[in-house]
Order: sequence, then structure tokens, then C-alpha cells
Amino acid sequence: MKTFVALLLLLVGPSMAAEPTGVEILDAIDANLSSENRFLRSRMIIHNRRGERTIESQSWGEGTTRSFTEYLSPPREAGTKMLKLEDHLWTYSPSTDRTIQISGHMLRQSVMGSDLSYEDMMDDADLSSSYDATVEGTEEVDGRVCWKVQLEATKPDVAYQSRRMWVDKERMVPLLQELFGKSGRLLKTMTLSDLQEIYGRWYPMKSRFKDELKSGEGTEFVIDEIAFDQDIPDHVFTKASLRK
Repeated sequence: MKTFVALLLLLVGPSMAAEPTGVEILDAIDANLSSENRFLRSRMIIHNRRGERTIESQSWGEGTTRSFTEYLSPPREAGTKMLKLEDHLWTYSPSTDRTIQISGHMLRQSVMGSDLSYEDMMDDADLSSSYDATVEGTEEVDGRVCWKVQLEATKPDVAYQSRRMWVDKERMVPLLQELFGKSGRLLKTMTLSDLQEIYGRWYPMKSRFKDELKSGEGTEFVIDEIAFDQDIPDHVFTKASLRK
């Protein structure tokens, strides 16, 4: 009798460990990558035909609605600032002493010659609030077993109509993403690496963005310092901060 029960458990066990739904995977990703607020210092390394250049910045963010970034180096970019409030984005340039609102087609322009657009910089909404997801199986990425997930937009104003993700099964962070436009054309790819456990969550300290519509080796984004759930004064997220 004991042998029969053991055999029954062996046969039933794998089916009991059902794969998560698309919704559950997106919720797990959001739990890792989203936060009430955050501070980070980072480097953006741009690879193009003329070589390589590095731009350093520090950023403060609150949820998915407010963020403020100040560029620190090189001298040409130092003092440039960017403010996001809800769906609005402003930039300040010290060389012209002007504040400009970025909107419409300007959101698709490259940020400082990188593979990221202003639209990408604003795209930090929870995935679960913008996409439906379907699990299409499992595949390996860089030796890690991943869920392969197809995402389709549920809102008309998202930057990408669909996404294909390979999500690390153990750490629930996408290691590879393919981003598609409304026409179905592949627009960008994104790889995430150097995952570290910080404040009980897995977070990628390195990312690489590649605009598939232009040549080059892409743009690296390296986080040198990050902190979650910090006390950020309200005045940081104001237009007055752009000119300080």
C-alpha cells in the first residue's frame, strides 16, 4: 500500500506544480522592479560608430508617476535635468537656460544619442496594468531556465504594442525582452543582467538596450548605487527643481 501511494504521488506531483499564469508572472516582476520610491546613481554607456561615451546621472523616483534626473558628467551634459510628472515630461538645459516640455513625436527622439527614447525613460508603469500575458513555455537564457511570455497591450498609449519576455523562473526578472510596434516590427531588444538581491527583491544592476532600427552595439545602463523606500522631499518633483 505504501508503495502504491508513493507511486501515485510521483505521478501526480509534476501536474500539481502547475506553471504560473501570465498575470502571476507580471505581478511577480512588478514586485521586484517597482517600488514606492527609489534613489539611484547610474552610468549610461553609449556605443555608436564614433566610439563610446559615458554619461553619469542621479535619479529620484516615486511610484510610476514622478521622477527627477540630474546629469552629472561629462561637462557637456552636466546640469541637464529631466522631470516627469504623470504623463508630462520636461527637460532643462543649462547651456541655453531653457526648460522644454517633451511631448508628441518628440517623445520618440533619442536621449543624448543613446538607444533609449524619452518615451522609454517614461515607461515605468507596472506591466500588469498595461499588458495581458500568455505563458508560451520554457527556454534557457544564459544558462537560466526562463518562462517565455508573450505580452499584448491593453492600453492604446503604451510605447510598445507587444513584448516577448524570457523571465528567470527562480528570480522572476526578465533576462531578455523583445519590444514590438503596432505593425509587428521588432523595434528594440533589452537584456538585463547582474541581478542582485536588494531589500528582499531581485534587481538587475546592468541593462543593455539595442535599437534594432539603427546600427551600433547598443546602450548599457549600469546602476552603481540604489536605495528603495527613501524619504524624498516633495520639492524634488517640481519644475522649480529644474533650474536650481
